[in-house]
Amino acid sequence: MKKKVLAVLLGGCMVVGMLAGCGSKADDTKKADGDTKTEGSGASKGYHFEVVVKSFQSTYWQAAKQGIDTAAKELGVKCNTTGPNAESDIADQVNMLNNAINKAPDGIALAACDQSSVLKSLQNALDKKIPVVCFDTGVADAPEGSVYATVVTNNEEAGGIAAEKMYEALKDQLANAKDAVRIGEVNQDATSGNITGRGMGFINKFKELAEADGKKVAVVGNEYYVNLVENNAKEADADIIIEVAVPAQTTVELSATEASNIMNKKDTIAMFGSNQVTAEGLLTANQNLDVLGAGDGKILGVGFDAGSTQKAAVKDGTLLGSVTQAPVDQGRIAIETLNDICEGKEVKDVETACYWYDAETMEDAEIAPNLYD
Repeated sequence: MKKKVLAVLLGGCMVVGMLAGCGSKADDTKKADGDTKTEGSGASKGYHFEVVVKSFQSTYWQAAKQGIDTAAKELGVKCNTTGPNAESDIADQVNMLNNAINKAPDGIALAACDQSSVLKSLQNALDKKIPVVCFDTGVADAPEGSVYATVVTNNEEAGGIAAEKMYEALKDQLANAKDAVRIGEVNQDATSGNITGRGMGFINKFKELAEADGKKVAVVGNEYYVNLVENNAKEADADIIIEVAVPAQTTVELSATEASNIMNKKDTIAMFGSNQVTAEGLLTANQNLDVLGAGDGKILGVGFDAGSTQKAAVKDGTLLGSVTQAPVDQGRIAIETLNDICEGKEVKDVETACYWYDAETMEDAEIAPNLYD
């Protein structure tokens, strides 16, 4: 299948005047070290960056840390990486972010579990002139000037790619359906920008494609997502029902429970898990139900991200395919961006690549490096 690659650099350069925070620390270090170091090198300045990720419960974040560690080694900077036990442990992450700020680092890289919970902390970082680079997910309402750049996938488009591939595979079945059919979507939360953007990207694209073919679509389930849908049809009138579920906590087991609830419904024909945890939740549910796959009577499954479990399911046909991001690149670019800020350079938001992969394409040279275990 044709690969769709997203790799766009967004505008909005930060003015050099915003770089006073770690820039002043760089000057102090340079004076203290005399003339024994090379001007303009991260190694010469010995920058200290704090990195706060969403958790290490999925191998996605281990892959991101590979990029963080690689950049730290190449630039000669110190990176201390922390994260809560689970992505639903929002209060724990906020405490970790506050602890990072209290260490007065030269910069902070942040992947926020919840956009609204970090606003006060970001204001504190701004007051202390500590630059912040967000990665994996942005913070839309961040205090002005607190976030210098954001390194993310275009999650709305990435979710849309998953919807396009699913719709393409289901198009004949949808055209010939005599009764309403159900599409399930499991999102791990309704708080983080990347997950909500991705979930709505899938919903909006699938709805757009179905309506273009004359179908009425009703979105039901989790209120956060339902309330964002424009021109939502009534469930009783719908040809296609998209049911959105969010587990109480971001675990594979609870995601599997939500997936099972939808997969057990007789009208369900497809499922989407919008990140590694929820995709593995679909597969965990399937261990008991044995309904995912292709062909009559089967439920078509589409995932997101990678990991050994999901890769194996794509390879053997349990899942039609998945969309992977570039977590190693995101971690690396976040640290490179912090280093550039401290070097007094202008920085930009960066939109990293994502790729659709299936059993036929997952070994392609462009895709395989992003399919972490």
